[in-house]
Amino acid sequence: MLQIPSPFPVPGIKLGLANIITVFLVFSYRPREAALSVAARVTLGSFFGGLSTLAYSAAGAAASLASMLLIKRFVNDRHIWTVSVIGAVFHNMAQLFTAFFIMGAGILPYTPFLLLSGCLAGGFCGVCAQLVVLKFRHFD
Repeated sequence: MLQIPSPFPVPGIKLGLANIITVFLVFSYRPREAALSVAARVTLGSFFGGLSTLAYSAAGAAASLASMLLIKRFVNDRHIWTVSVIGAVFHNMAQLFTAFFIMGAGILPYTPFLLLSGCLAGGFCGVCAQLVVLKFRHFD
């Protein structure tokens, strides 16, 4: 399988390109449709990536989607990317919270790296998603 290498030097941190689709769905469809798509992605990902990832993926996806749906109301078309940043940070913090309960406090030193990577990856994916959202609006 072809994988894009992570631009982050910390193990376990990924770019999160699937977030582009989630942001597109949040801004282009109803919340129920976005939630169903995210649930399908988490379920399939846990089957292919291992069921041990389900708790982390589900917690991160739920926190990310909920935060994006809430903040979307306050964002105009020029700042769609900020919703992605917020979603990425909430995703990382929910996964950290889950890891804390599973593995203990030893995971807490990752917090600054997760916050920074969430902002950077969320910003990149958010800009991509914003371009896609605005492009698709021209088709309506």
